[in-house]
Amino acid sequence: MARLTRAERQARTRAQLVATAKELFLRDGYGPTSLEKVAEAAGFSKGAVYSNFRNKNELCLAVLDDIHAEQIAQISETVSSAATIEERIERFQRWAEDNIGNEAQTTLEVEFALAVRHDKHLRRELAGRDKGIRDVIAQLVRANSEQFDVELPMSAQDTAAVLLSLGIGLGVQRLLDPSIPASLLTDLVRMFLSVTPRTRSGTGSNDPPAATTIGS
Repeated sequence: MARLTRAERQARTRAQLVATAKELFLRDGYGPTSLEKVAEAAGFSKGAVYSNFRNKNELCLAVLDDIHAEQIAQISETVSSAATIEERIERFQRWAEDNIGNEAQTTLEVEFALAVRHDKHLRRELAGRDKGIRDVIAQLVRANSEQFDVELPMSAQDTAAVLLSLGIGLGVQRLLDPSIPASLLTDLVRMFLSVTPRTRSGTGSNDPPAATTIGS
């Protein structure tokens, strides 16, 4: 087996540090997790951490990038792997119920944002990443609206901002009160797409949801 190059070794070390930090940040929280703990758990020296990340904030950004990339991949797969709008919404709703308000991830996002709120550089970094997520959502919204010939009530970019903002707020609310349904977000999606909302149990009719009213 060929030896790894220096760049390959460094990339492997960085990936291991991010994976270990992700586990510790989600399990123990951002504040209590030191770089020393990450290095020890990953089996590296503290110097190895500093050769890849300037500080804990930079390491946490890399962890959040990893979490967001995984979530975006899941959402993209969810909303692109079904034949009808209703099937895509139902799959997205199942994803939302499992992920929006996830205690460990939501707590980490909030804790980190509060920890760096006075750092202009890190706030710009977070804002840039937020815009990147909105852009991906806008692309998915635009692609689905074009595929199913849907005229949106606002631009795809504004729709993405609304959906992301509601998702973040709903995540914080569900962290405090898990009984709040994630279907609030998917009901909004149905409104945007002119699809009849599914009735939640205990709120009315048990009739099955209409497939779609688009193009009818």
